[in-house]
Amino acid sequence: MPGVSTRKIDDVVTALELDGMSTSKVSRNCRALDPLVEAFRTRPIASEHPYARIDATCHKVRIDGRVLSQATVMAIGVTREGHRQILGVDVGPSEEGSFWTASLRSLMNRGLTGVRLVISDAHEGPKQAIKTVFRGAPGSAAGCILMRSLPAPVPQRLRELVAAIVRTIFARPDHARAMGQLQKVADRRRKRLPAAATRLEEAADDILAHKHFPDEHRRPLHSANPLERLNKEIKRRFSVVGIFPSVRALVRLVGATLVEQDDEWTVAERRYFSAESMARLTAPVEVTSAQELLMAIA
Repeated sequence: MPGVSTRKIDDVVTALELDGMSTSKVSRNCRALDPLVEAFRTRPIASEHPYARIDATCHKVRIDGRVLSQATVMAIGVTREGHRQILGVDVGPSEEGSFWTASLRSLMNRGLTGVRLVISDAHEGPKQAIKTVFRGAPGSAAGCILMRSLPAPVPQRLRELVAAIVRTIFARPDHARAMGQLQKVADRRRKRLPAAATRLEEAADDILAHKHFPDEHRRPLHSANPLERLNKEIKRRFSVVGIFPSVRALVRLVGATLVEQDDEWTVAERRYFSAESMARLTAPVEVTSAQELLMAIA
C-alpha cells in the first residue's frame, strides 16, 4: 500500500494476523483481495430483509494529494428467516446527501426488498436518503443515539436526571403508551428545557418506530450495539494506518473485515431473531408515507 510506512504495514499485518510475511507478499495478498471484496460488495441480495441498519464511521483518506474525511457506510440486514447479513459497504464524502442516496439506491438495485424498518443515526444525510430511497419505511434513530444527542440543550447538572426521565419512555410496553409518556415528559420539561422538549417531540415518530414490531425484536432494534461493536473492531484493526493511501485501500481492508464477519454469521447458523417472531411480521404493504406504514403495521 503506497503511502503507508513499513512500520505501519507491520502493524497492519499483525492486526490481520498475517505475521511472518514479507511486506511485498502482504502487498500482493492485499491486491488479491480486491476482486473478492468487490464481488462481495456487488453480489445480488436474494431474500427479503424486513430490517436494515445503516451506519457510518469516518476515516482519513489521501485523495488527490489532500487528506479528507470519508464516511465508510455499512449496511446490515435481518432476513425474513431471522438471520443477520452484511448487505453492503461504501465509501464517500460524509457531508454529501447525493452519496448517501446513491449508496442506499445501490442496495435496492442489487435486490434489497421487503424493508419494514430502517435504523440509522440522526444525521441529515442518512435520514434524507432513507426517505428518498425506501419510500415509506420509517427511519428509526436508535434510542441510545437520541440519549447522546439530547444533552446539547440540557445543562450539565441536569443531564443525568433528563436521561433517566427519557428512559421511562422506552420502558413503556407498547407504542401508544410510549408515545403518551413521551408527550408527558416533553410537556413537563417544556418550561424549563424548551429546546430539549422540542427535540424530543420532533424525534418521536423515529425513535419509537420499533415499538410497532414484535416484542422480541424491540430491544435489539432500539440498541445501537450491533454496529458499534463492528465499528469498534474495524477501528481496532486499522487504527494503526492513520491515513489511508486511497479509497481503494480503505474499501479493501474494511470490506475484507465485513466478509469475515458475514462468514461468521453464516457458519454459526444462529438466528438473530427466532423464526416464530419473524413469522409475526405482517406481509409487506404498499404505502406512500411513514405514517401510513405505521398505521398499517400497528
